[in-house]
Amino acid sequence: MKTRKIKEQIYWMGAVDWDRRLFDSLIPLPDGTSYNAYLIEGNQKTALLDTVDPPMTDHLMTQLENVSRIDYIISHHGEQDHSGAIPHVLEKFPEARVVCTSKAKPILIEHLNIAEDAFFIAEDGQTLSLGDKTLEFIHTPWVHWPETMVTWLQEDRILFSCDFFGSHIAASDLYVTDRCRVYEAAKRYFAEIMMPFRDKIKKNLEKLAGYDIDMIAPSHGQIYPDPSFIIEAYKDWVSGVPHNKVVLPYVSMHDSTRRMVNHLVESLEEKGVGVEQFDLAVTDIGKLAMSLVDACTIVVGTPTILAGPHPYAAYCTFLANALRPKAEFISIIGSYGWGGKTVETLAGMIPNLKVEVLDPVLCKGVPSEEDFKSLENLAANIADKHKKFDLV
Repeated sequence: MKTRKIKEQIYWMGAVDWDRRLFDSLIPLPDGTSYNAYLIEGNQKTALLDTVDPPMTDHLMTQLENVSRIDYIISHHGEQDHSGAIPHVLEKFPEARVVCTSKAKPILIEHLNIAEDAFFIAEDGQTLSLGDKTLEFIHTPWVHWPETMVTWLQEDRILFSCDFFGSHIAASDLYVTDRCRVYEAAKRYFAEIMMPFRDKIKKNLEKLAGYDIDMIAPSHGQIYPDPSFIIEAYKDWVSGVPHNKVVLPYVSMHDSTRRMVNHLVESLEEKGVGVEQFDLAVTDIGKLAMSLVDACTIVVGTPTILAGPHPYAAYCTFLANALRPKAEFISIIGSYGWGGKTVETLAGMIPNLKVEVLDPVLCKGVPSEEDFKSLENLAANIADKHKKFDLV
């Protein structure tokens, strides 16, 4: 894709990756992604903000063919999908300085072998003049690495936000045109990348509150011409208030656990509690992560296999522990053939979750009427817990 003009002296560069379907060998990309770099030409100096993922380096270097000089390469984040092409840019523009936080410098040296004398350290709140354009650097640690920062272009009131407010979307439109699509993609992005650092992100949101932002230009996804749309969404996602929702990931081997899940879902619905149900044998793990953003309760459904939980259920529980959602309650339902330690195993896998564990419901073999009654009691307990949070 060719360079695209955003405003006078400000250009989008980078690459749209239509065909990528997996990120970090873990995260599904149903809509592809983009690697956004931005060129700002002041009347005295020129800055390139971020680069691209290494496989897309040729795209960026082609866009830079007619650029006569770059004085500064702003590196917001050391991860290679943002910084991977910096060595190639430095090869073409050897006089350029790499501008980053003090914590980013060793990361870039270790990951990309950039020479130590190529760096300029940006302090929090420091400004850098390009002549008629002024860049202000705002440290935003843990969005989503400890070294990250964003750049505020003072004269044009544009926030170049790196991973903050990003979304994995490949699109021909430079700006957000379909809010529903972008909301879902941005929430998925938040769930998979940002959610473990929710409290720190809340502080960084508060840090940005004093800026009169006209436009947000992230490093993945489309540019926001109306920043309030995504800022308000983030405020909801980082808040400590969950929604009236149960997330129910499960796996079933011989239909017993599935029958229990179906009965619990019906009981919850009757009591006015929303449910999102996921069959772990086939689910998109990103969809599951997204549902965890605002769930109040998590219920894991699993059969017992080799005296413990099914591996898919264990993986799901491990993932929830790593993502640290705002859930207040958790429980376990499922079946077993002769015995085991399913509950103990799963309960021991969630040390990061500050949740109340509700009484599990396990049945031997096919669920009986008594088991179904226990599931109804669990649903009633969940509904009651949600009411105490004024969620129902």
